[in-house]
Amino acid sequence: QVQLVESGGGLVQPGGSLRLSCAASGNIASIWRMGWYRQAPGKEREMVATFRIDRTISYADSVKGRFTISRDRTYSRVYLQMNSLRPEDTAVYYCSTRDKSGSDAWGQGTQVTVSS
Repeated sequence: QVQLVESGGGLVQPGGSLRLSCAASGNIASIWRMGWYRQAPGKEREMVATFRIDRTISYADSVKGRFTISRDRTYSRVYLQMNSLRPEDTAVYYCSTRDKSGSDAWGQGTQVTVSS
């Protein structure tokens, strides 16, 4: 099993930046995909950015060009650099992994609020 802890959320003005961090522990060697999802009030959880062990990176269309996902070499940390933030980016952001057997792990989430 993988355990995930997110940090770095907060309140930011439109146009500002935030960097989210996720620390992974446990069976990191089993990770096949790692990334960020978000859920806004009244909406379904959606993928924001992910990468796979084959180095495939995916972004939601709504964040392309503004958000950048990165990780350390061991998959023990994953980051989400968020620039040019908009009010519609307001959500709880979750770090998630999927292992090679298809099992998912989720962090507790971190709130990002974009407001003036």
